[in-house]
Amino acid sequence: MNSLLIENGRLVDPSQQHDRVARLLIIDGTVKAIDPSDGELPKDTQRLDASGRIVAPGLVDLSTELREPGRDEDETIASGSQAALAGGYTSILCSSNTHPPIDTPGAVEFVRQKAAKAHAARIYVTGCVSKQRRGEELAELGLLVEAGAVAFSDSPAPLANSALVKRALEYCRMFDRPIFDRPEVPELAGRGVMHEGRESLVLGLNGLPTEAEDLAVARDVRLAEATGGRLHVGPVSTMGSIDLIRRVKSRGIKVTASVCPHNLSMTDEQLRSFDARFKVHPPLRSERHVEMLRAAVSDGTIDAIQTGHMPRALEKKMDDLDLAPFGMTSLETSLAAVATTMLHSDHLDWSTLIQRMSTAPAAIAGIPGGSLAVGQSGDVILIDPERSWTVDVNAFHSRCSSTPLAGSQLQGQVTHAIVGGEIRYVR
Repeated sequence: MNSLLIENGRLVDPSQQHDRVARLLIIDGTVKAIDPSDGELPKDTQRLDASGRIVAPGLVDLSTELREPGRDEDETIASGSQAALAGGYTSILCSSNTHPPIDTPGAVEFVRQKAAKAHAARIYVTGCVSKQRRGEELAELGLLVEAGAVAFSDSPAPLANSALVKRALEYCRMFDRPIFDRPEVPELAGRGVMHEGRESLVLGLNGLPTEAEDLAVARDVRLAEATGGRLHVGPVSTMGSIDLIRRVKSRGIKVTASVCPHNLSMTDEQLRSFDARFKVHPPLRSERHVEMLRAAVSDGTIDAIQTGHMPRALEKKMDDLDLAPFGMTSLETSLAAVATTMLHSDHLDWSTLIQRMSTAPAAIAGIPGGSLAVGQSGDVILIDPERSWTVDVNAFHSRCSSTPLAGSQLQGQVTHAIVGGEIRYVR
């Protein structure tokens, strides 16, 4: 019998409305008790002193690009899952944009086997909505579900074919699986490299208009209403998207949405440097969009915060801004970036932050996690909320070192990550 007692820490679990000093007992990978007496502890129980730290459910990421197979120079399943633990993510959903893409049962099984071998964060598989991610023909969704896919998306490619989206939403009702769409109208986005506005005009760079996202969100939520399917839109980045999502939620339509940390903390003014580290997707928007996104996270219009982890090898990001790919590494910085931006501006407290980054994402994906209730998996993280640290890309576990946060001072850092009652990461 394997037994772990975490004691003296501040237990923050929004699923149970806990925010207090408590003891947490995990036996054989499952939460056994909160505040057990010493008499309830098995012999040889391992004790972990969490004094001064927050004890919370492990974070869950809705879309992590692991790039294996096919783009191993950017990231691998092993490096990405270890980076996840370092950032506090005990569960991540692997994006379908591998090469070949995850549109067959064999591709699903490949990721699952590699994840088991890596023995780090739990990795769940997102299957393709369309064959080869071409947006033309529906993938064999039923077979992918049987193989273990928990959700479907062609991200980072948007689902441009409206008829395909409608069929996918209808079909997935049989499996109770969500469709994820990164909303964008390709014809409007064109070859844009940054937010379309004053900055793009001054810099002479092609812009990504907000209407490209807004119109895609409008179509998506209307199809969700018509079909009754489970739809998640995100990450979103515009005021128009927020307005649409807020309105449809007020009418009881079951749509969820997410945002990336970089869209909560930085603006398009950063592109004045012409540094490709700031070429991310969704693009950095203007201050007005950032303010509204923060408010939407605070009031619950935006359900979840996802990392936006799109790793790209350094040599790719060293190209000219208009030629370099979108992307950044963010698994290891997301929690601290959100804490630094949102906690200290009083938009969130720790309980709500954990809800947006753990409890809500687990519910959206329909996977275990996001709770430390008795009987739940012992996936736990310990956070030092007062620790101030500088982002050092040379210390990353991810193969990608490109981040707009390089050299930034952040507050709040994960010290331990526990998966199934096993301590798999210690800082």
